Amino acid sequence: MADHAAERVTLARMPSGVAVTTTVHTYEGRTDGPTVYVQAAQHGREVNGTEVCRRLHDDLCEADLAGRVVVVPVADPLTFDRVSYTTPEGLDSVNPNMNRVWPGDEAGTLHERMAARLWTYVERADAVVDLHTGSPDMLTHVVFMEGDEASRGLAEAFGTDLLLSEEADEDADAEWQRRDFGGKLRVAATREDIPSITPELAHNKQVVEDAVETGVVGTLNVLRHLDVLDGSPVDDGDPTLARNHLGRVEARDSGLFVPDPDRELGERVDAGERVGTLYDPTTYETLQEVETDRAGVLYSLTQEATVTGGESLVNVALVRE
Repeated sequence: MADHAAERVTLARMPSGVAVTTTVHTYEGRTDGPTVYVQAAQHGREVNGTEVCRRLHDDLCEADLAGRVVVVPVADPLTFDRVSYTTPEGLDSVNPNMNRVWPGDEAGTLHERMAARLWTYVERADAVVDLHTGSPDMLTHVVFMEGDEASRGLAEAFGTDLLLSEEADEDADAEWQRRDFGGKLRVAATREDIPSITPELAHNKQVVEDAVETGVVGTLNVLRHLDVLDGSPVDDGDPTLARNHLGRVEARDSGLFVPDPDRELGERVDAGERVGTLYDPTTYETLQEVETDRAGVLYSLTQEATVTGGESLVNVALVRE
């Protein structure tokens, strides 16, 4: 059995002096082995990862571990309490998204300080699993940095039907730079030669059994892959390897979007296939026949009908092999 310890850690302080705290769980094996860092809920509405951590607890306590597993079920208490993706402007107007500031700055803004405190655990790890939760409109997938074979190995072990490699730095497109993706935990850790993955479990704001089960099985698979747990990873999906496509098909105007009912997430599409129609809800005028912009895997198709101009409607991943 592993030795378990739970430590309440101060990440930063509010202007009033109230501490922003979270709990860090450590599961210490009886034999030497790698250290694996697992966290969830950088974005507070992404709760399925937090439930994954809770369900892993008994398994890790009872397991014969080789090495150490460090688990942070709520990485950002500020967004978690508000069921939000970012913090209010008054708390961190410079860096409202915690997953843009890694490895953080202990003398920086609120989120930079929080990231810097958690980075003290990350930098001692041999692998990172950063659990996220996509929207109900998104196919479950795992993202890793293009060209990093150790991270790809983690993604393949985790499973799911879609593995997305993401280009970074000079190889990335302008949108990657514009959206400060270089400050993601996965990117910062991989740059420090710590293999890292971001599983995106479908659904947010609600605990969804399929998403949680995928997260539990996938995380245990990573631990088996790294020999922290005995055994081999179990099959969990039929993975397709693709390139993360940060471009997207956007709404050319505001209106009411009706996706075609026969479209399914995960299906292969060619360029120019119709996936839905954007209407003017008052005049009934067709504003846009929404078509795929390239061939690949349809991994995101919005189901929210009321959209504004420029909003993302469709994402297609570019199949690599």
